Amino acid sequence: MKLRKVVFPVAGHGSRFLPATKATPKEMLTVVDKPLIQYAVEEALEAGFTDLIFITGKTKRTITDHFDLSLETTPNMSEQKKALFDRTNRIIPSHASCIYLRQGEPLGLGHAILQAKPVIGDEPFAVVLADDLIESKKGVLKQMVDSYDDENASLISVQRVSKEDAQQYGMISTNDNDGNLMKLSNIIEKPKPEDAPSDLGVVGRYIFSNKILAFLEKTKPGAGNEIQLTDAIKVMLNDLPVFAYQFEGTRYDCGDKLGFIKANIEYALKNEKFGNELKEYLKRRLA
Repeated sequence: MKLRKVVFPVAGHGSRFLPATKATPKEMLTVVDKPLIQYAVEEALEAGFTDLIFITGKTKRTITDHFDLSLETTPNMSEQKKALFDRTNRIIPSHASCIYLRQGEPLGLGHAILQAKPVIGDEPFAVVLADDLIESKKGVLKQMVDSYDDENASLISVQRVSKEDAQQYGMISTNDNDGNLMKLSNIIEKPKPEDAPSDLGVVGRYIFSNKILAFLEKTKPGAGNEIQLTDAIKVMLNDLPVFAYQFEGTRYDCGDKLGFIKANIEYALKNEKFGNELKEYLKRRLA
């Protein structure tokens, strides 16, 4: 079955970025000149997804507005500015559609994904966390789609992390290693460094068998009194194959202030208009 549907859980409070996120969704924070959620959507579109499902909350109206045709040109506007407005308006191509669902209260990532069940139906689907900005020649979701060939199996993206950072990730162990693709044998949510089963941590890209929804419905609140996606994956491992995909690319944790600043610096240095000027400024500043 062709993968068409992708879920963007964007209902969280963004408390690590307060006060910036008091009235602005964290997914609308910009890396240079583009919101995090737009990078995530563009990655999904590149991978061939057409049904973009946003799980939003009461403070997330600007996400909906961002993907609407909201900019209007005026007669006295320059042709250059008109072209910019037109490009900015047409983020979502005509063959794709946006679907917005409300999560009444933030009860965890697993709960957020469950809100999409009526729209997902019986199809496999992807999940993208906009906090994880990944720079790569081929988008990570496209890499995963190219490796996906069994709708009864699920794929989760992973990267190697330092031992002391294990408690920030879902950490996995594997039975085998076939290049970038490894079969999971266990997954633990944010273990203490000494309890981590490996140095492979889960990053915010997933392709799920539709059967994950049934496991999520049976999952009781776990860490933080929330329905944890990791807990459902752990139980699903007993019945269905789950594979870890070690992606190619550089990931920036934009849910963390320092990671967000690093992403802005790296993307700005690659900007064609002012990257070289910024590099010279940084050299002078750090001299």
